[in-house]
Amino acid sequence: MSRVAISDLSLLLVEPSPTQQKIVLQHLRDAKVNQIEAVDSGKAALAWLEQHTPDLLISTFYLPDMTATELLNQIRLDDRFHRLPFMLVSSETRFGVLDPIRQAGVVAILPKPFTPDDIERALRATLHYVEPDELQLESYDVGSLRVLVVDDSLMARKHIQRVLHDMGIQHITCAENGREGVEKFASATFDLVVTDYNMPEMDGRELVAAIRQRSEGVYVPILMVTSEQDTARLDMVAQAGVSALCDKPFEPASVRQMLLSLLG
Repeated sequence: MSRVAISDLSLLLVEPSPTQQKIVLQHLRDAKVNQIEAVDSGKAALAWLEQHTPDLLISTFYLPDMTATELLNQIRLDDRFHRLPFMLVSSETRFGVLDPIRQAGVVAILPKPFTPDDIERALRATLHYVEPDELQLESYDVGSLRVLVVDDSLMARKHIQRVLHDMGIQHITCAENGREGVEKFASATFDLVVTDYNMPEMDGRELVAAIRQRSEGVYVPILMVTSEQDTARLDMVAQAGVSALCDKPFEPASVRQMLLSLLG
């Protein structure tokens, strides 16, 4: 059980609309968040971060000087904030617009308007980033687990590595696409593969099929992390032999339960 409570969190809200800012602030206060600062632009957020380090940054998607994706990418380039939890609140629903920010790693993407339950779940997810718990497995020493992460997005790979490191998993090998993933799988021994679906060279379905064709890959758990929404494509992935599917963003609580099931 976490020793940190929602009331202990410090938040930075980036919202240009005074009306929306008041609405979100009231929801956060109703959720027992006491330490909240608000700014109205990406530039103001970056300036504020030069002086402070919040536990969570919440932003709307469209800011007057940049998008939330551009803001998050700038933040992730700074070593001080590469682990900063980021939450998006937006009425934007287009896959092509939201997928880059999912790839970069967010705590949650909340719709406008969101419900009290939505914000409560997102804040509780933040606690897993603020105070992570090591994964406890009966059959494995977590510190010796060997994991292969395959994703063409550098931001996504870094986010997945952060979450796994927080769980105590230290031996992580990365590949930028399915073809490189197959090569690395063939040259070493792995206890778990975590892969994206949509990748150049060789996609996640083809990667899973290639691993399953190898004698040493028949029983290795494969967790696919994807924002893919096409049911037919996902069915094909399941038929190829994936062990479990996980939505992006790569959320610690969900991933922990999946790993307990796959490795426990």
